[in-house]
Amino acid sequence: MTLSNARLDAVRAVAETGSYAAAARLLGVTQPNISVQVRGLEADFGVKLFLRDAGRLLPTELCHRLCDSAERMAEARDEAERLLLSRSSLREGRISIGLGNAMPGMALIAAFHRAYPGVTLKVETGSHQKITRAVLTHECDIGVLPDIPQDPRFRREHIAGSEVIAIAPVGHPLARHAQVSAETLSREPLIFRASGSSTQRAVDRMFTRAGLSPQPFLTLDARDGLYEAVVNGLGIGFLWRESTSRSDGVVRLPIAEMTTLRTHETVFSLAGSEGRIIDGFFGVARAFGSEMAGASTG
Repeated sequence: MTLSNARLDAVRAVAETGSYAAAARLLGVTQPNISVQVRGLEADFGVKLFLRDAGRLLPTELCHRLCDSAERMAEARDEAERLLLSRSSLREGRISIGLGNAMPGMALIAAFHRAYPGVTLKVETGSHQKITRAVLTHECDIGVLPDIPQDPRFRREHIAGSEVIAIAPVGHPLARHAQVSAETLSREPLIFRASGSSTQRAVDRMFTRAGLSPQPFLTLDARDGLYEAVVNGLGIGFLWRESTSRSDGVVRLPIAEMTTLRTHETVFSLAGSEGRIIDGFFGVARAFGSEMAGASTG
């Protein structure tokens, strides 16, 4: 027994028009098609849906109730279709984006919004670990993070080279240096990020390669907290070079050992993710990355 959409549509059309011929014209099909659908449904379920009266087909009480249910089902189908279209339409869709760093992620989002102003944006910020997990669990459609490893689960697009730098308070003796070394930094009070931070992973790798294992004076969860701690003279901290546009109260210090540990800020999604909105975001990211590369070499 099959209760298909075609059968329900035929029943509703006959109930509305009173004949197979009129229902066929309404649906744009042949009269035999309508009669086969209705009579097949009656035969399969052993029910009577219409009574003939003076050449007109009148719906039974069961038919009225079936039509009410079919109408609700049709409304649900229409709503499901609208939902799917809203997720794929570049005029009225939605996309959720996870950022590890405010920059260049926010600049990329701004470029996407200019290209597709009708798409609703949801932006979540957090640690490298949190955003990666959000993409893997479909909480975010897109992630923008530095230091994304090669992983067959991800579709990736590099948008900018990046490296970790040290930041020191204005007036600190190291602030006069054009560059610092890992060994020099290891003798200073250091402010580290908590585990799960891509910044801290890069810093740990740098010190390990240099054969050093300094202990932090202070460990903080958030980038803003670290920045303020440095501004207030509590120690030397570390940031991705392009992670913030702020420069007040600190001096940015390139680290000699980091020149060989450069990585990329990367846009990524699950490899199986499809749709015009995600493809549109990757297209904007590709153009954005080309512009940044041109600016850095120009």
